[in-house]
Amino acid sequence: MLPADLGSSVEDEIGPDVVRRLIDHGSAPFEGTRRVDSVMGTIVSLDVRGPASAATLEGAVNVLRDADTRYSPYLADSELSRLARGELEERECSAELRHVLALADDLCRTSDGYFDVRHHRPDGRLDPSGLVKGWATEKAAHVLDAAGLHSYCLNVGGDVIARGGPEQGRGWRVGIRHPGDASRLARALEVRDLAVATSGSYERGDHIWDPHTGTPAADWASVTVVGPSLTYADVYATAAFAMGRRGLAWVAAHPGYGAYGIDTDEQATWTTALDELLVPRV
Repeated sequence: MLPADLGSSVEDEIGPDVVRRLIDHGSAPFEGTRRVDSVMGTIVSLDVRGPASAATLEGAVNVLRDADTRYSPYLADSELSRLARGELEERECSAELRHVLALADDLCRTSDGYFDVRHHRPDGRLDPSGLVKGWATEKAAHVLDAAGLHSYCLNVGGDVIARGGPEQGRGWRVGIRHPGDASRLARALEVRDLAVATSGSYERGDHIWDPHTGTPAADWASVTVVGPSLTYADVYATAAFAMGRRGLAWVAAHPGYGAYGIDTDEQATWTTALDELLVPRV
């Protein structure tokens, strides 16, 4: 793993043109469709290159809406909330919810309890949000894939799936937000056919806990994971954040995944899998 100081001016290091937006859409004449929605309590942006029907895009967004309706812990009538209140037994829940919880339980075991949807909240309430957003975004991307779309970038509240690239010869540039300043980027990644997910304390405060100490995870300000599946990248980012310093090496032990961590002193460290994805400093 390689350490680096973020420095006093991230913008000077990677260029102001990259800092202007989290996703760099390229410089070629635009031919395609861009759409922005508000779903799951966050902003959803979709950039598709080439022809795409409105029905296909609506179908992808509807997957996210359906997931929010069923799995949101903030909606009183969601299936998840009814289960959490004891109005439903887990065996009475839909097959899809039981699948999500079974997947979460398996990931709890493989992460040594650092990703735990049943016990990670201080109030003990069931909350699989750390898995559902990435999982649902991946389901939405499958709608686009099934329609034959090969070049698009789907961003759901900072969870990104990138297919192809915005123009010939380059991938999608995805920014890693500076944890201390929302107007700046720490670095940028150039990705093709990959997913990017970040866990951090800069927006929601201390919400990721070390289950073995019962205290908030304190080593990292943010952890970004890149890999082939957004479902797993999202979970791995949360688990690595909770693990502390050894979390990046744990991510790197999973084939195809890499991690970029920024600690609370604004020092950056990343695994070697990201060397070829990081946009060179200018």
